[in-house]
Amino acid sequence: MIRPLARSLPMLALGGSIGTPPEGIRAEVMVVSTFDELSERADEARGRIVLFDAPFTNYGRTVQYRMQGAIAAARAGAVASIIRSVTPYSQQTPHTGTMAYADDVRRIPHAAITVEDAEFIHRAIDRGERVELHLRMEAKTLPDTWSRNVVAELVGSEFPNEIVVLGGHIDSWDVGQGAMDDAGGVVVAWEAVRLMKELGLRPRRTVRVVGWTNEENGLRGGNGYRDQHMDEVDDHVLAMESDGGVFKPAGFGFTGSDAARAMVEDIATLLDRIEAGAMGPGGGGADIGPIMQLGVPGMGLRVDGTRYFWYHHTASDTIDKLDPHEVALSVATMAVMAYVVADMPERLPR
Repeated sequence: MIRPLARSLPMLALGGSIGTPPEGIRAEVMVVSTFDELSERADEARGRIVLFDAPFTNYGRTVQYRMQGAIAAARAGAVASIIRSVTPYSQQTPHTGTMAYADDVRRIPHAAITVEDAEFIHRAIDRGERVELHLRMEAKTLPDTWSRNVVAELVGSEFPNEIVVLGGHIDSWDVGQGAMDDAGGVVVAWEAVRLMKELGLRPRRTVRVVGWTNEENGLRGGNGYRDQHMDEVDDHVLAMESDGGVFKPAGFGFTGSDAARAMVEDIATLLDRIEAGAMGPGGGGADIGPIMQLGVPGMGLRVDGTRYFWYHHTASDTIDKLDPHEVALSVATMAVMAYVVADMPERLPR
């Protein structure tokens, strides 16, 4: 910040953004709270840095300013755009994440600042003060290179070609450790299958655990899994994913036929004793989305999400945020569901 006072602002470039020129961009800030407000005041945006100060309502709605903000700001003539981080609670932590450009609009740098600083800037401008920032980013997108899914399986005793697949994604953003997003999801899925092996439990169907790569900025792991197993899609009985943190589990969300739902709801009663037996609508996840689109029933682990977006995509996503007992409960929830579905005499109906 240059005006109204000199201070450094914590900032993270958003995934896919271009960088600034080496000398950076110095410009006055225009603040808006919605896309509609920007449209109404578009003539004020030319030559400015547009700040989207959109308070968090829910992730799906608020993340649109991260995804589409650079497009809207550039269309109005801005030289750069910044967003209030997508979080309901902040400790001066900026949150990164992917963003988008449009082919018919000039590309401008796009970054996230903290909730505290976005509110400070907004208040200053509301008081009639001129706010000026100097933004410098070295962000760039390098050419694609190879990455790989990590796969292991416990081969079924009776129907080895029928698959129950579960996992999470093994990539994370370049800050923090990705402990919640999504190393924890990989760990609970892997541990669920390891426990089956250790206990000598070999279900009728194969249980396959996958650490999918590249979910955060491209989904090539999920798409690659679909493409590699295209001739086995009909043999996938169920796909399960953990991608909401591994806090205290509440159950699952499920997407599939009514007949399949009745069966998994019955199985879920086994988890009532640890308060993880709920079966809600809309199950799935980004990694298993590509095979779900081809008809595979999908299930997503649901946990207490109170604190997830406090740490999501920040330097604070570290292992100390996870409670070992809650992680163990998440393992139990995934293990019971995966094992019983894999061991039933009949498969889940589509």
